Amino acid sequence: MSTPDTTPVATAAIADPGPLGLAGFAATTFVLSSFNANLIDASLLTVVLPLALFYGGLIQLLAGMWEFRKGNTFGATAFGSYGAFWLSYAAYVKYVVGHLPPATAHQATGLFLLIWAIFTVYMTIAAVRTNGALLAVFVTLSATFVVLTIAEFSQSATTTKVGGWIGLVTALCAWYASFAGVTNATWQRSVAPVFPGGGAGIGRGRRGGPVESAHV
Repeated sequence: MSTPDTTPVATAAIADPGPLGLAGFAATTFVLSSFNANLIDASLLTVVLPLALFYGGLIQLLAGMWEFRKGNTFGATAFGSYGAFWLSYAAYVKYVVGHLPPATAHQATGLFLLIWAIFTVYMTIAAVRTNGALLAVFVTLSATFVVLTIAEFSQSATTTKVGGWIGLVTALCAWYASFAGVTNATWQRSVAPVFPGGGAGIGRGRRGGPVESAHV
């Protein structure tokens, strides 16, 4: 009777999910921020919900799970959390906010934004060890959440507009980081610089070494 083969089987490498997750985040943030900046008629706001559910939500959540597969704690935490942010935002707008007392609903929204501001600020500290492109995303996103939180609690339309404009900058930074990741991976060389740091962030593997999109 033969003994079973216990030799470890090498697992195939998977593609970097970072550019996909960043693209979903950028697109959804851009659309919502366009409304916050008062560039689009507020009555059309529900156009954000399909993006929040599928591109910003589901796709980022999947990207986060793939980052777990790559052994990337930072990427898994970031994409998993922001995927959940967009899914919860869609549920909040669709099913919750309309049933809150109008006089105090802004407090609930402010509290919702506050927890994401706190999360993003401490993720920004971790992002210092990733690369410049990704750090720019987290710095601008932190500013966006902080300003929008203040805007909700103070019920300041002007502050909301400021948060919207910062959100648009955040979206552009995320699109650039996504562009750089997918372009450098496809061209197998540095086409778009990301100003790499010394840590294991999105686009890096278990030991901080470069993976497919990190030819920068």
